[in-house]
Amino acid sequence: MAEPDGVAAALQRAIELGEQGIQIAGYLGAERFLDAWAGTADPATGRAVDERTLFPVFSVSKAVTVTALHILADRGLLGYDDRVADHWPEYGVRGKESTTVRDALTHRSGAPQMPAEVTAERMCDWDWMVERVAALPALFPPRTRSAYHSHVYGWLIGELVRRCDPEGRPFGEFVREEICTPLGIEDLWLGVPDEALQRVAVLSSSMDVIIETDPVSIAAKPLAVPFTPATFNRRDVLQACLPGSGGVMSARGAARFFAMLANGGELDGVRLLSEDLLLSLTTPRENPEQIDAVMGGGGVIPLDLTVGGYWRSDVVAGTGPHLLCHGGVGSSIGWADLDRRLAVAICHNRMFHASEMTDAHPYAALRREIDVLAAAHPAP
Repeated sequence: MAEPDGVAAALQRAIELGEQGIQIAGYLGAERFLDAWAGTADPATGRAVDERTLFPVFSVSKAVTVTALHILADRGLLGYDDRVADHWPEYGVRGKESTTVRDALTHRSGAPQMPAEVTAERMCDWDWMVERVAALPALFPPRTRSAYHSHVYGWLIGELVRRCDPEGRPFGEFVREEICTPLGIEDLWLGVPDEALQRVAVLSSSMDVIIETDPVSIAAKPLAVPFTPATFNRRDVLQACLPGSGGVMSARGAARFFAMLANGGELDGVRLLSEDLLLSLTTPRENPEQIDAVMGGGGVIPLDLTVGGYWRSDVVAGTGPHLLCHGGVGSSIGWADLDRRLAVAICHNRMFHASEMTDAHPYAALRREIDVLAAAHPAP
């Protein structure tokens, strides 16, 4: 695919504004209309980004994770009003007895914290994590407060999927067999295999260090497993199944996943979700204006979420009545606009934070090019 001059210039502008290595890919309908990259994957060796470079995308992973659960719900294997303990009895203790699947999806379970004894090594041990997540106490009653499950979301939703899957597959295997393989996605991983490790970009960061003071926020994002390059460049972390925060993808792989959502749950004749269910998942969650106990350091902003666990808006993706998106710490992003049948993913390896879309934002020129190309492209 030829790279439009405007996209090439926008990528160069992103590099000038501090980006290290970056990929962008997009779909309109079933056609990939955008596929470009620039920069350096590993400054130490000079390895350049190419179309197959893989990037840690942090919480963009959550969009894949909730979709796995929705696939099972669509098949009647669990219900959103079911208690988590109906499928995972060990979870129903210490104030979590009434927690529902919907509570878990919408970050209102009351237990957003990580186990107190967690380390990077232990975080990579699925069985260790799910045993201790099940034993966690609720910090407040389910449904009473919004508290973003920064890390723990992956084991909460992922273990629910594993237990409701008739085959009982490990979560990463479920995603490969039920999402990636049917859609022809090669480079979307929850646990990078040995043969792909050499393609992973090395993370760096220009993010300001936030001194956490809110105890709930600290518990959800403990200092033992910070969202930093030191943690997420580790080989064991890259190769572990961390469905809430540890996905590793190319923009091509992520964009194709979001294209399935943008096209009403189907892509190239492969349907993963019924259109009616997917449209229902664009509904705002209960009490969307409630200030979150974790996001932004706690007590700062609400979570603009749907009942299905996707975000409804983002500084890069924008907003819309049927927009499903998810960003990751450091500004990776993927989104699906069901009204336009538009899907886009941006992956990169220089973590930064920007709360506004100004000309100083590294993605500002790219965002304009997306709209130009989408407007010029024949409507699906």
